[in-house]
Amino acid sequence: MTKSFNSLTEIKREIAIGGVTVEKLVKGYLNKIASNTHLNAFNEVFENDALESARNVDLRIQQGTAGKLAGMVIAIKDNICYKGHKVSASSKILEGFTSIYSSTIVERLLAEDAVIIARCNCDEFGMGASNENSHFGPVKNFADETRVAGGSSGGSAVAVQAGMCHAAIGTDTGGSVRQPASFCGIIGLKPTYGRISRHGIIAYASSFDQVGPITKSVEDAALLLEVMAGTDEYDSTLANITVPAFAENIKKPGPKKIAYLQEALSSPGVDPDVKSTLVEYIDKLRADGHTVKPIAFEYLDYIVPTYYILAMAEASSNLSRYDGVHYGYRSPAATDLVSTYKKSRSEGFGKEVKRRIMLGTFVLSAGYYDAYFAKAQKVRRLIREKTDSILKEYDFILIPTAPEPAPPLGKKEKDPVTTYLADIFTVQASLTGAPAISLPAGNNSKGLPLGLQLLTRHFEEQELLDFSKYFLEL
Repeated sequence: MTKSFNSLTEIKREIAIGGVTVEKLVKGYLNKIASNTHLNAFNEVFENDALESARNVDLRIQQGTAGKLAGMVIAIKDNICYKGHKVSASSKILEGFTSIYSSTIVERLLAEDAVIIARCNCDEFGMGASNENSHFGPVKNFADETRVAGGSSGGSAVAVQAGMCHAAIGTDTGGSVRQPASFCGIIGLKPTYGRISRHGIIAYASSFDQVGPITKSVEDAALLLEVMAGTDEYDSTLANITVPAFAENIKKPGPKKIAYLQEALSSPGVDPDVKSTLVEYIDKLRADGHTVKPIAFEYLDYIVPTYYILAMAEASSNLSRYDGVHYGYRSPAATDLVSTYKKSRSEGFGKEVKRRIMLGTFVLSAGYYDAYFAKAQKVRRLIREKTDSILKEYDFILIPTAPEPAPPLGKKEKDPVTTYLADIFTVQASLTGAPAISLPAGNNSKGLPLGLQLLTRHFEEQELLDFSKYFLEL
């Protein structure tokens, strides 16, 4: 494929003049995939399925009956169910498991003629910030192959970054769409919790998990959000509110009030290049007529512990279903029911997943429930109330997506606490359920991508997308 496209609009224009077909696009992406297998972005490529889908979409384009996403070739994270295809959440414990139904979002994407080309590598069950906790090995960053891709949707981000598909779908529990998008220099959107159905998404932490698009343009993120969002009888946590035509409605915003966390500039744990990038954009926004002011967030030190206590507790509960009895991996050394549970789970889960299950089980246990889980729920409420009060006064909160650019592969494996602290700026939106987007903000002196993040009020994705498009043109 000689030509690369930044948006679906460009692809549709090229299809209209006969410059390309969807089948040709798929073949081009398959060639790119073949030449970049060393990045380890995919757990499986659906070559024959994708080519057949592409030919069918081309036919519908000729007949004038094609859907909104005709021409968009996407990859999905390996925790999203797609009927008749394997899904493993990058875990040995789901080895050989084929999904018997499609997730709601896959059904909606296919109904609008998206072509699904592959399932992407990720941290096992979405647990990680580097994509090094996968049963299939780490994903490498296309910008620098000695660096991590970010996690947990690292494969999805690298697939878009390296041009192996047009867009990808990830899931974001504590930053798992936004942080890899930042490390890979692309756009990652986490919508409001309750905006997109979680039916058919393998659960990590149910009160946090949210599906989000990874793209090269704001318009594509808006269009994918529009297609995937909306009520679903299979997910009772969804908000019953109208889904706007996000992509069509994007317009230039007027002057806005923007808050930024002063800790992002004062903390010694934030990389100097990340700080200088944030300052640069603050200056640009002020020069363009916006009000940009520093705020203190007194709960910042509690954000990461609160998130991990609650997420691990939910993971402990959600992952109890993987027991070696129902489906997936069963230990060949098992001799009775108890050994089936113990050996299958010990051998089937990776180190990080076992760590989180044990910590989650501990904080839910009778003697510690009130001291940890119940207290964390109260702190979560305080964080939500504080964030809401800031967003009553300001239109957006501007913060770095991550405290540093992509670290070297293997650097953080020895110290899980350091890895958990990498989520310091992403988990605020996760704890509060607010929508947030990571936007590319140039590269550092080593050529590594940096990202900045915008948060706004619940269900105000339209305002977030409007401002994001403008922000990228600053």
